[in-house]
Parts: sequence; structure tokens; C-alpha cells
Amino acid sequence: MAITASMVGELRAKTDAPMMECKKALTEADGDMVKAEELLRVKLGTKAGKAASRVTAEGVVASAINGNTGAMIEVNCETDFVTKNDSFLALANAAAALVAEHNPADVAALGALPYSQDGFGPTLEEVRKGLIGKIGENMSFRRFKRYSNGGKVAGYLHGTRIGVLVEFDGEEAPAKDTAMHIAAMKPVALTSADVPADLIDKERSVATAKAAESGKPADIAAKMIEGSVQKYLKEVSLFNQPFVKNDKQTVEQMLKASGTTVKGFTLYVVGEGIEKKVDDFAAEVAAQVAAAKGA
Repeated sequence: MAITASMVGELRAKTDAPMMECKKALTEADGDMVKAEELLRVKLGTKAGKAASRVTAEGVVASAINGNTGAMIEVNCETDFVTKNDSFLALANAAAALVAEHNPADVAALGALPYSQDGFGPTLEEVRKGLIGKIGENMSFRRFKRYSNGGKVAGYLHGTRIGVLVEFDGEEAPAKDTAMHIAAMKPVALTSADVPADLIDKERSVATAKAAESGKPADIAAKMIEGSVQKYLKEVSLFNQPFVKNDKQTVEQMLKASGTTVKGFTLYVVGEGIEKKVDDFAAEVAAQVAAAKGA
């Protein structure tokens, strides 16, 4: 069967595969569009397999709030370029909505939920794999948070890289202001008492080293250490932080004045804690030249 340009164009529109790959698949399938699409899916799948080992330190934060249920997810990719891709953004927003609606236990359970997009499906995981092949870059669901404990939920996204969810009772405006404050000031806990012990230990060891360098007597050094730790606890606990819109009052004072109670929050910063692979371009070129000489 003759393979026409319009057939190649139709298959390309469906799969977003390169023109030559579409033509090869149609030739192999003897013009059968469905079979050609399957052949390409297999090829895209192998491409997805190659991409799956690459580091995904870029990405976006997406959220979905529906009444008293709110969800937020971090979806990672390899380059900043893909974070602006419509298909990738649609995947992230759909994933956030699925977390809000279905309350999956973990990333694997989220991936198993029904979802179709860009001709891929019938699950979110199949769409993720399909888009890896289509876009040619690894992407992964990293983490998500869902609030549905009877309280209200407010959210704030700073661009697509920083996201905050706040669980609260009371007025929405101060809760949204608090979410914006969290994005700017990045507290680690609601109160000093909630700051994780490992962070306090780290701060104490830094303060101890500084006190030792000062050469002060032991009793004064001990007071210096304790003073540093207490200062740190105030700086990183939400309620003690000076409110960004009015630093004459703390966040706690601002909330009390409006009769609003914040019960919990989650802050996601894209790529936080992921080891980024920095390619040494010159070394890579040198290695390729050496390999070519060897060949």
C-alpha cells in the first residue's frame, strides 16, 4: 500500500514522533494506522526506558482545592524548558486533581488511577510513560500532600516552582496571606516546639563550635549556645516570624486579630534536596574526541 504524506502527517499528529519514524512505522504496518501507532508506542516506550535513569531536578508544583479538600504535588522533569510544555503542565494539574479526589496512599497508587491524555492511558502512569517518549525527557511524580480533615484549605503558588497549602479555620484572606508569607519566609514548623530535633541539633552544634572559638568561659559559652538556638527557633517557626506584610506584628498576632487559626501547612520548593547532575561539557567533548581517536 502506498504511504501518503497525509497518512504520515496524521500519525505524527497522533504520536508526535519524528516524520521518518512515522513513515517507517506505516511502511512496516502496511498502511494500517492502528498497527503503526502501536509500533511507535513500543519505540517511544524504549525511549522512555532510556530517559528513566536521568535526574529530574526541575519541575513544577501544582495544586487543586475543592471545598475543604486540598492537594499539592511536585512533578519533576530534567530541564526548565519542559516545565513550560502544555502536555507536562496538563499532567501535573491532572495529578493534583486526582490526589484531591481519590486520596491515593502513595505515588504508585496515584499512578494506577484512571486518566487519559495526548492519546495515552488508561492510567496516569501510562500517560507519564507516554509523555516521556513523546517529549524525550524523564519526568516523575515526586511527592504530594492532601488535606481533608474538616478544616478549610488555602493555597498559594509562586510561579510554578514554590507551592504552599495551609489548613485553617476562620477567614480566608489571612490564611491566603499566611500561605504567601510561608512561600517567602520558608518556615520549617508552626511553632518552636514543632521544629524537628535534627535541625535543632545541627544548629546547636554550629553554635557550640562558634562558642568554642570565642574562648569565653564555659558558663558564658553555654548561654551563648542556648541564645543562638532560641533565636534560630524563633526565626524558623511560622507563628514567631514577623509577618511579611507588616513586620510590626508576628504571623500569630496577625491571625489572632482576624480570629483565624492555622492548623498546619506544607511548603514545596521544586527540586529541594535532589542532587542535580552538572554536566562538564568540556570534559564530555574531550571524552568523545578521545573515543573517536580510539576507534
